[in-house]
Amino acid sequence: MKIKVQTLPVKEIIQDISENLNAPIENGSGEHTIRLPEDVGEGYIRGISFDSGLGFITYNCKFYEDVEIHFTLSTVHPLKFIFCSSGSLGHSFQDADKVNKIETYQNIIVSSSGYNGHVLYFKANEATYISSLEIIRSVFVHRSNYDFVNLDATLKDLFRDAVSEKQFFHQGNYSIKAADIMNEINAKDFTGFLRSVYLESKALEMLVIQIAQYEDDEDEGKLPQILRQSDIQKVDYVVKRIQGDMGSNLSVEMLAKEAGTNVNKLQEGFKYVYDLTVNKYMQHVKLQAAKEMLMTSDRNISEIVTAIGLNNRSYFSKIFKEKYGVNPKYFLKNRNKED
Repeated sequence: MKIKVQTLPVKEIIQDISENLNAPIENGSGEHTIRLPEDVGEGYIRGISFDSGLGFITYNCKFYEDVEIHFTLSTVHPLKFIFCSSGSLGHSFQDADKVNKIETYQNIIVSSSGYNGHVLYFKANEATYISSLEIIRSVFVHRSNYDFVNLDATLKDLFRDAVSEKQFFHQGNYSIKAADIMNEINAKDFTGFLRSVYLESKALEMLVIQIAQYEDDEDEGKLPQILRQSDIQKVDYVVKRIQGDMGSNLSVEMLAKEAGTNVNKLQEGFKYVYDLTVNKYMQHVKLQAAKEMLMTSDRNISEIVTAIGLNNRSYFSKIFKEKYGVNPKYFLKNRNKED
């Protein structure tokens, strides 16, 4: 299926997609939403525009056949910051054969040259969650941008290129911070005026994150500062390692080395995913296991202390009470009563 979009701004883009799909538009708080017809797919496409020249389109859907959305209007196209939160997406320039694949947690920054457009490719039966920041530079450049001070030189030129003289394409490494923004945008905490203001703030926050990721990607002189998909995979490895070897006293240094990362990056990952340091997470897991054994096994406290890799019963009792509010013997007494 091919969908042709020949208008701007976002409101009119949504109108074009609506006519192609023969689907009505729901309006509310400045948002324009299309629910995919049952014979086309599942989910929705939603967009909103702001007076600053910034627009935001969300594709949260699954098509039942391959879909191409062709943006072919005969004018300067927006600068696009596209982020994939789940699934995948293809992108090509209108006059190019090469299709670039955007995977989960990846972003692209694209600007076509002249009136050349863009094509987005959605795979059949793949649930996809995509955000696209659409920046009309001739409008955006007139807001109080403070002459883009301290912005990366390439991006500064890109924002100032209001007539789209140069084609630009950048595909970023993996980051998951933008995915959190998308989930927050999808929440319905506000309505009416507050919803509109909230969405504009989140669109700007998304822009900040994607610019920061670009600068992070381009700075080869230092380690990445933004958490990547590979970092999350390393956290997952360490979690399984801790859970699978409860009786050992594993050091953070050893775990980081096994996972192929450094201590700081591993700590950052655990803080992001669990809001705990590695050692605090390890203690949490060990105490959970101890509580389960106190309630369901026939082991005594000394045996349980050994089983979770501790060698000090007094210390175990102290941290157990700090976590659960009662002494380990409390669970033993309850278990004995049940027996």
